[in-house]
Amino acid sequence: MKNKRVALISLGCDKNRVDAEKMLTLLKNNGFDITLEYANADIVIINTCAFLESARKEAIDVIVDVGRYKNVEKIIVTGCLCQLTKEEITQLKNSLPEVDAFVPIDENNNIVEIIYNLYGEKLPKINKNISNRLISTPQHFAYLKIADGCNNFCHFCKIPYLRGRYKSVPIEELVVEAKNLASLGVKELILVAQDVTNYGIDLYKKLSLVKLLQELSKINDIEVIRLHYCYPDKITEELINEIKQNNKIAKYIDIPIQHISDNVLSSMGRHTTQKDIIDLIEKLRKEIPNIIIRTTIMVGYPGEKRKDFKALLQFLEKYKLDLVGFFAFSKEPGTKAYILPHQLPNYIKKHRLKIIQKLQQTISGKRWGNLVGTKQKILVDGYDNNNEMFYGRNYMFSPYVDLPIYFKCDDFSIIGKFVNIKIITANENYILGELV
Repeated sequence: MKNKRVALISLGCDKNRVDAEKMLTLLKNNGFDITLEYANADIVIINTCAFLESARKEAIDVIVDVGRYKNVEKIIVTGCLCQLTKEEITQLKNSLPEVDAFVPIDENNNIVEIIYNLYGEKLPKINKNISNRLISTPQHFAYLKIADGCNNFCHFCKIPYLRGRYKSVPIEELVVEAKNLASLGVKELILVAQDVTNYGIDLYKKLSLVKLLQELSKINDIEVIRLHYCYPDKITEELINEIKQNNKIAKYIDIPIQHISDNVLSSMGRHTTQKDIIDLIEKLRKEIPNIIIRTTIMVGYPGEKRKDFKALLQFLEKYKLDLVGFFAFSKEPGTKAYILPHQLPNYIKKHRLKIIQKLQQTISGKRWGNLVGTKQKILVDGYDNNNEMFYGRNYMFSPYVDLPIYFKCDDFSIIGKFVNIKIITANENYILGELV
């Protein structure tokens, strides 16, 4: 068994990435060989996303693709696809006979035992230690998953039904995990959960993100802490002050507002109004003038009228958020929005998505154009062979979802280090600098 080669394909979000890394760590610590090429693997684990219909389709396509490789002995499916209803899981099993096991999320830590059982082999003593977690990111940054599940129950979202209620990881466990990551060379921690601002409510009976940030900031080798997925209704004065005063926390905050029309926000089951969102943006910019605000916006929600969409465009034109991701409403079975009246046809959703993306491109082009001539301290993430340039990020950008800053250099030892760059070209798609 210890000669078996295992490949793991992780789909979906960064929270899924952390789950995948922990499974890989268990496998490595118990003697399995890890390979990056599933075509050369004996066992392939596919860690799936099921948030949207498109994600479920992608997962099934990957499963079918892996099933074509004759050398693959076992296919194991993990992640959110395994959290669907019993009827849906039964349908998947019938339509995907190449899958040897569908593993629920709470069984991830038993992945070694599951593989041994699939082969009918006697279980050895299992090493459950994942303190030295394998990371699939470059060595200098990593994601720290501080909680799982969600209590918000937004009417368009399946996550609470797939991942369950909100479950925080205790502070002491996260500190140990962060220290181990720092010992591997990690300089930047990116905190993720479905809602990081709700951290601690289940364990400590109060919002405890600030306490967690203070404890993580004591780790000497951690230089940057970045916050993703902060729900607007839980961004407190205390949290704003901590971001402002704590030099280790990136002046960057990801706030998924979803919409700005009160009509749509109410129908979505969101806990904020247009005034709440605008007041929060103005307060953040007043208290932390250099803060970068990232958000996610949905168009085409059932009942979204022209005036609602127009309000969204006017909001973006006025407040010029730094980074915005857009997606069209997806009608997901099991959510409240699935049965709402006034569902919009796909052509309207696509049309609105195109209009709003074009507007934001113009806003972003002007925003990043203002960086030309400035000097920026960036963390070098890697080398792009296609462009034959290095790339990195300053505090304004998060990896994989935001823009990289490109520059030329001959010294490969700078990867994972901070360097100073002068910006010489910048637009909505591309930022180019030169090494100072």
